[in-house]
Amino acid sequence: MERKSYDFFVGLFVLAGLLALAFLALRAGNLTSSLGAGSSYELTARFDNIGQLKDKAPVKSAGVVVGRITDIRFDTQTFQATVTLAMDSRFQFPKDTTAKILTAGLLGEQYIGLEAGGDPENLKAGERFARTQSALVLENLISQFLFSKAAEGPSAPAAGGSGGNGGDKK
Repeated sequence: MERKSYDFFVGLFVLAGLLALAFLALRAGNLTSSLGAGSSYELTARFDNIGQLKDKAPVKSAGVVVGRITDIRFDTQTFQATVTLAMDSRFQFPKDTTAKILTAGLLGEQYIGLEAGGDPENLKAGERFARTQSALVLENLISQFLFSKAAEGPSAPAAGGSGGNGGDKK
């Protein structure tokens, strides 16, 4: 009898551990919704370059998750990426809000950050952000830096050449 109860509790402990690992795996993969069961409304944004932005990535304002990305499409007319956002209905943003693609840390996941404007009217469901800022791609920044240094040419040697005390002779 004692052995059966011991086996039962060990099995229960292992099951709880597996459930905790499954929960952490879903959280790490952004597969759990932080919006809960509340209602949401859709907004869209157009970007020239979305970098590594993915579906279900968070939409944040002041560090708080206020929505999730639900769809990313390529518009063949404008040659831009159109991103659809599901915004929590508890949060309303002015019409002149800026949507930026940001990176968590130096090489972390990308998300959309919202910077609220001062317009008295709010965005309504189905509307599009008028102001957006595309992702900064690290490779593009490095290549721009290298090309600007190459365009400058070799640097000229410092005047005086000797590096001494200015040619002071006794």
